[in-house]
Amino acid sequence: MSSSSFSQSLRRLWALDKFSYAIRVLIALTGSMLLCWYKDEMSLLIPLFLGIIASALAETDDSWQGRLNALAVTLVCFTIAALSVELLFPYPIIFGCALALASFALTMLGALGERYGAIASATLILSVYTMIGVDQRGGEVTDFWHEPLLLVAGAAWYGLLSVLWQALFSNQPVQQSLARLFRELGRYLKLKATLFEPIRQLDVEARRLELAQQNGRVVAALNAAKEIILHRVGNGRPGSKVSRYLKLYFLAQDIHERASSSHYPYNALTEAFFHSDVLFRCQRLLRQQGVACQQLSESIQLRQPFTYDTSFTQALEDLHASLEHLRIQSNPAWRGLLRSLRALAANLATLDRLLSDASNPDNLADASDSSLLDRSPRNFKDVWSRLRQQLTPTSLLFRHALRLPLALSIGYGMVHLIHPTQGYWIILTTLFVCQPNYGATRRKLVQRIIGTAIGLTVGWALFDLFPSPVIQSLFAVAAGVVFFVNRTTRYTLATAAITLMVLFCFNQIGDGYGLFLPRLFDTLVGSLIAILAVFLFLPDWQGRRLNKVLANTLSCNSTYLRQIMQQYAQGKSDDLAYRLARRNAHNADAALSTTLANMLMEPGHFRKEADVGFRFLVLSHTLLSYLSGLGAHRDNALDAEVREQLIDSAGARLANSLDEIAEGLASKLPVAIHSDAEEALANELEQMPEELDENQRLVQTQLALICRQLGPLRTLAAHLIKDSATA
Repeated sequence: MSSSSFSQSLRRLWALDKFSYAIRVLIALTGSMLLCWYKDEMSLLIPLFLGIIASALAETDDSWQGRLNALAVTLVCFTIAALSVELLFPYPIIFGCALALASFALTMLGALGERYGAIASATLILSVYTMIGVDQRGGEVTDFWHEPLLLVAGAAWYGLLSVLWQALFSNQPVQQSLARLFRELGRYLKLKATLFEPIRQLDVEARRLELAQQNGRVVAALNAAKEIILHRVGNGRPGSKVSRYLKLYFLAQDIHERASSSHYPYNALTEAFFHSDVLFRCQRLLRQQGVACQQLSESIQLRQPFTYDTSFTQALEDLHASLEHLRIQSNPAWRGLLRSLRALAANLATLDRLLSDASNPDNLADASDSSLLDRSPRNFKDVWSRLRQQLTPTSLLFRHALRLPLALSIGYGMVHLIHPTQGYWIILTTLFVCQPNYGATRRKLVQRIIGTAIGLTVGWALFDLFPSPVIQSLFAVAAGVVFFVNRTTRYTLATAAITLMVLFCFNQIGDGYGLFLPRLFDTLVGSLIAILAVFLFLPDWQGRRLNKVLANTLSCNSTYLRQIMQQYAQGKSDDLAYRLARRNAHNADAALSTTLANMLMEPGHFRKEADVGFRFLVLSHTLLSYLSGLGAHRDNALDAEVREQLIDSAGARLANSLDEIAEGLASKLPVAIHSDAEEALANELEQMPEELDENQRLVQTQLALICRQLGPLRTLAAHLIKDSATA
């Protein structure tokens, strides 16, 4: 291998988002292992390792100052939790009550944001680790400070490594998040290109559904990138590097709005231009732009210059030539569709310009409003307000916060009832498997059991093949790294790895073989408790709340439409209010997709409305694409009279109709299947004389497309409400 290719391979490895995480964990685990070998105190190994694991689970992205503050809070929480377990362990009744109260309070902290939720979850995990340590000593609590000190020392060791890493490589997470964002955008554009397949009877609904699901991944990447950049900007002005990343983020938002917009009914285009090359040209250009997005992603990840392919300009000129050829034929049946194709061509030209701008984002003008919405609480009043909002039985978090203590208390009762060997692994399994909804819990349960079985099987083989304690310690460190690299993406593999790590660690100080059957038994019991708790106690069946998710989707689309029309009235401005409305609409669309995916994992009776839900997802995503098409052309000026006609009249009426359907869904009140007023409005919008101004025609066409979506939405909403009432 040449030095240049080796250097390129190293650069690619360094660019992987999990690589830096793996390096930190490797250094932390290896350092602890070496210390224990050097001191000849292998009994210190398990609490140090468990402390490192808990600290790494509590880690969220932040600047080094933010991470240092979070580490201080984490260590205080860990210390209080570990000492409490040690002091209360001999008193089962008091301990059980304290465990239930602590798990409720810590779960509710998730209402304050991801950072607090991660710290709270890790604190609970460390509490169970402390229980396991006390149980290993036969329940004796002599030096109550000894094991908590080791656990907190391991946590502090990893935490300091994390702070140092953030200080040295502060911008690496920003690069990785932006790279992920443009990679998902590239996939979205490629999927969008498949809609232009000139095939009769093309299953547009299936492709729309796939596109809606990919849109959910794009939205998740946008939200993650926003949070990571926000942690670097804070309340001050961004530095030159962060400013460059901020411009790329806003560029990605513009690309997303353009990419998700629609100006055309696909089946009508296919029928009309089946024998023309125009759809192939649109498809090819859109696919090329998707490839360009993925190339930009790689350039950001590898920190290399991005050069936009100038051949795309020729492809765009060919598309315009094809459109001109169709115009010259003067076919009256094509007139309206050709206008839609010209709007599409204009949109593709803007996408071309945006991607070209990515070659040198430093030259982009600063956004007139570059503020990002910081959702983290700023004071105790914000904290109390958020907690109070969640203290209601309708809150999913509140229900989970009641369910988890019950499950952990049952697990604790099982430990004292049947006195199983290594019984506190039951509580740990329940803690990991019990998720806020049935679908996620079922998925975790299957992965946890299979992963544990694989880990035990591999551990048995490796114990016989490699009896050397030194080699086994290397396996323990490697398994710990594998766990952290895969815990969010491949949970089965991660569970197998953490099982191996535990086996090898315990084998350093005793008999690892004695853990095999207890570990499997405890995993099965803990998983059973978790799934029964989610199934029987305050279950969050997605089908029962589908109406509220659908209502929220339409309500967010209504707000987005009002913001778009306001922009047409006052002039284009990518201010925070507009960007927030757009993001909320896409977030609601993504939430609907996630809800339906979870519904498919629920028992048959609770997923009977899944088909209606998926049809609704296709319609709502189509509606959102028409709204995005309207938003993409906000820079088009309209006359005062036209603004009054289209904005104050048509736009407001459409938004009111969306709110009406949303209110009916949310309250399960009857929704009219047909609206004469909406039918008349659609006909009125579609009546456009030849001399009509092109800008007005484009806006009017988009409003007509939006209006035509209301009928099918009403039908599905009425069907869902009727079935709910019958049930």
